[in-house]
Amino acid sequence: MSLLKRKINFLELVRKKKAMFLAYDQGMEHGPTDFNDKNVDPEYIIKIAKEGGFTGLIFQKGVAEKYIDSIRKSKVPLIVKLNGKTSLVKGEPISRQLCSVDEAVELGATAVGYTIYIGSQHEEEMFTEFVKIQMQAHKKGLPVIAWIYPRGEGVKGKKKRDLLAYATRVGLEIGADIVKIHSHGNKDDLAWAVKSAGKAKVVIAGGSKKNEKELLKEIKEGIDVGITGIAIGRNVWQAKKPLVLAKKLKKVIWA
Repeated sequence: MSLLKRKINFLELVRKKKAMFLAYDQGMEHGPTDFNDKNVDPEYIIKIAKEGGFTGLIFQKGVAEKYIDSIRKSKVPLIVKLNGKTSLVKGEPISRQLCSVDEAVELGATAVGYTIYIGSQHEEEMFTEFVKIQMQAHKKGLPVIAWIYPRGEGVKGKKKRDLLAYATRVGLEIGADIVKIHSHGNKDDLAWAVKSAGKAKVVIAGGSKKNEKELLKEIKEGIDVGITGIAIGRNVWQAKKPLVLAKKLKKVIWA
């Protein structure tokens, strides 16, 4: 079967065509500063994902390997992040592949993800890795999520609105099934970014911990302009009552 005719399976990742992913790749990206005694434990995150009704759980391969039994028991679809970097190295950002599509499949992944920093001097290297990953994943029927963040020397002086739409358009152009972006809270700008994504689905990140009212408002506005959902981490598992917040998120997403 040709790639053009192959069916990409979204059914496990969405509920009523909407998605609510719980992201937990911050340990590599930010270091241990995001964690406390509870949320440093992946078992705690898996429990939140299960009991909170999340439609996907995002892990790096090492966490997925070590906690594979708990992930399987939770029955929350696994999304394996295939690349990553630390916050220790300065300069133009680049995130290289650390896990193969085959490894992700062996771990039971329902989808795979990859970060690209557009505007970085190294964007071409990340594009090259991504297109190979996309082809390999699609041969297996797996959706590919592209984390696309405008960063580096190339974005200096550019308008936030233009960069947001540029990110989603790049996702469409390189063949991503879902594009994850950081919204900056402007509804009109997000609407233009969603339109720019064409038939690629858009999910927005939660980012650093923020006011709950502000967070819910941003997500509600996103749903109104056509986003598929969220890929959120710290705002949930850093919360005092993550399951209470998860309930509120579901009400907004599946209103």
